Amino acid sequence: MAARLAVAAAAFPLVASAGSAPVPREVDRLPTHRKLVALTFDGGGDTASGTALILKTLRRRRVPATFFLAGRWIRLHPALALAIGRRYPIGDHTFDHADQTGLSSGQIRADVRRGAWWIRIKTGRNPRPLFRFPYGARDQRTIAVVNSMGYASVRWSVDTWGWMGRAEGQSVGSVVRRVADQLEPGAIVLMHVGVAKDGSLLDAAALPRVISLVRARGYRFVTLDKFVHAPR
Repeated sequence: MAARLAVAAAAFPLVASAGSAPVPREVDRLPTHRKLVALTFDGGGDTASGTALILKTLRRRRVPATFFLAGRWIRLHPALALAIGRRYPIGDHTFDHADQTGLSSGQIRADVRRGAWWIRIKTGRNPRPLFRFPYGARDQRTIAVVNSMGYASVRWSVDTWGWMGRAEGQSVGSVVRRVADQLEPGAIVLMHVGVAKDGSLLDAAALPRVISLVRARGYRFVTLDKFVHAPR
């Protein structure tokens, strides 16, 4: 997974220059200089072990967040998906959570549409214009495909690495430190609702400390739907 997350690490331009052909639209931070930060949680694999704890923490601390859920994850965990949809915006994360760069443009469209169908049917949410590529793997072609469907590609400015687990040298402390070291106005933080391969729940366990840290520095939490818009 680490290799896939490293694919095309630099963000593509957000808008086209005057007189040029349209360029892919992608967002990796909020367009603001204010002390605002967006927590985002991905649900793409089969596991959901950290979800209940994450939802409990967000509710108790009154923190808004945005979720990116794959259709397959929703099919496996419909009750959790419904609970998420009652409170939080949900972005499209495809259905199969496959590396989209290995698919044809037609296959990408089908995967994105199927993912959106599950989100709408099981949560009542419309995911558009929020979309996140599985593993962060994308290129100009794949971004252009989702842009043509009314989605902006949403990446992140902070990856907690909680998904790597203790077996790969991570800890609750390292999750908090990565947020602390990379926190800036408009930050988009990537966390996950499932367990790491070694069974650890670092993102879920670290979330209370992350929230306290961010608030102690004078930041306010926001959701992506207020800042990310469909490509024009």
